[in-house]
Amino acid sequence: MQAIMQIFLARNNVQAGPYQLEQLNIMLASGEVLLDDLMWHEGLAQWQRVGDLTNNQTVYRPTGANTPEVNDSIINNVTVFPEDTNKAKDDKSVSLDRLYGKPERPKNVKADMTTNRHQTPHNNVSLNKSTLKKAIADNDKVVGNVVLAPIMSRVLATALNGLLYILAILPLVMALTKMDVDYTKFQNIQDMDAAYQYSMTLMESLPSSTLMMSQVMVFGLFALQLVFITMRGQSLGKLITGIRVVDQTTHRLPSFIKLIGTRTLLLFIIYNLLFSFTSFLGFVIIAIHYYMASKSPENIGWHDKLAKTLVVKADSSQLVKKSKPE
Repeated sequence: MQAIMQIFLARNNVQAGPYQLEQLNIMLASGEVLLDDLMWHEGLAQWQRVGDLTNNQTVYRPTGANTPEVNDSIINNVTVFPEDTNKAKDDKSVSLDRLYGKPERPKNVKADMTTNRHQTPHNNVSLNKSTLKKAIADNDKVVGNVVLAPIMSRVLATALNGLLYILAILPLVMALTKMDVDYTKFQNIQDMDAAYQYSMTLMESLPSSTLMMSQVMVFGLFALQLVFITMRGQSLGKLITGIRVVDQTTHRLPSFIKLIGTRTLLLFIIYNLLFSFTSFLGFVIIAIHYYMASKSPENIGWHDKLAKTLVVKADSSQLVKKSKPE
């Protein structure tokens, strides 16, 4: 007698199953299971993206006549929720609603086919960590298939970018500290022309080697930032802290205009102007941005509203371009 195929699903380091093929196809058709989720069943060497197995269709037709019964020790790293510990061993379940970070529906809802069980690790089958999203902490916010970046991670990324800029202009700063600079020239914001002329005089007084070194370091840093932002949606600060900018709708890399035009160049001009008048004003606007983000359900500050982007925990799947519809 042919054994029934047992299929396991995974998302955000949470695994659910087993499901039968018919159940999987119903959930694919209803949108409960997404093509970017991971799937494993007996006969697969490793976890694979659902869309790769279904040829990006919402129906799965596995090849091969025989699919041996799955061993009872298949999945590791299963998330156990506190209330599940009070259930009988054969009644532990993780519903797809919870897997997707949504409010769980009542058990009597037909579409919620989630009679699942937890499994113990198996040596031959493990989750490919490079394709899984980062583990979700208790205080993480989830939007669709992305985990929002914590506010403190974003603040740290901004601070790291600022530190890198300070390091880039350090030779210039060190040279200026050895000069008798009249800082009162920069305090009268009504006479910016005089401040500009005085700054040019200071620059001309510096050694040409110092100026050249500072220019190379600043432009080199700026070019490196642009490359990472364009290719990965991450400034160097975001790269270090493991977060990324994604489009609010697609949850993939935003368009070039959003990334470079709005979030990078426009913000660079705005903050340059603010810090030119007074550094205090620039820090106030940054603080307002993060305050707005902390009060938003999706951690959206005015930067994000302007560019229609989200800042999320970085995951390699966000770099994959969506296939164009045929």
